[in-house]
Amino acid sequence: MIVNPTPTGWQIIYQQAHALLAMQLAWTWPPFLPADRWVGLLAATAQHDDEQAPWHGRGGHHGLTPAGAPANFTQVAFSLEQATGVLHAARFQGRWRSLLTSLHLSTLYEPLRGSEAQTTAFLDELRASQARWTKELRLTKTQVRQAYDLLHWCDRLSLILCRQELPEMGRAVEIYPDPLGTGHRTPHLVRQPAGPGTPVVVSPWPFAPNELVVSVESQELHQLQFRDDAELAAALHQATIQTLSWTLQPA
Repeated sequence: MIVNPTPTGWQIIYQQAHALLAMQLAWTWPPFLPADRWVGLLAATAQHDDEQAPWHGRGGHHGLTPAGAPANFTQVAFSLEQATGVLHAARFQGRWRSLLTSLHLSTLYEPLRGSEAQTTAFLDELRASQARWTKELRLTKTQVRQAYDLLHWCDRLSLILCRQELPEMGRAVEIYPDPLGTGHRTPHLVRQPAGPGTPVVVSPWPFAPNELVVSVESQELHQLQFRDDAELAAALHQATIQTLSWTLQPA
């Protein structure tokens, strides 16, 4: 979950919903791949946070901090089961989708190399699979990196929006330096000049339409602490749902 504090509790955005927002962003880029590859890239973007571990079991605390607050995804330990599951699900959609998903897992978890034998073995398997799929699909490393970097760029911008990371006073933040893998560091910047609830400016403008509206659903909780996962799950089931939307514009 993505967890943002509010004056009366918490705003919750599921990671799968954040991924769908990332796919909305990718969908509006001018396509630079054949149709089958482009659709595979969109699918990988939309499903890169699937297979989340269930945390609503009896008496568990997977979804809570030690203080009983909803746990942001950054506060939850790495799950080899979830990482393996998302890659396994990708394989049913083919090697291209698997390759992009595998690259994302490497990007997220390579810093954990050496922490545990199972984790390091998993990371080694990712590398080997990436090399094999790239060769079998007759792709160059540059072609693969170009596609994956767009997934990473859209993931990052979606997180900036969902986690309320737009700086105050209209200051800009870098999204990702090289979304098309060109080797040139031309950062895309995002800012909200007039403050919350107003259009968000992206420069340079990368999208096909001249203006873009994207959205994600969130749950609003008006309770600060929970006994266990079951109580949190029940509260989320009853929570008010809000649609958060952003209008993106060029500078």
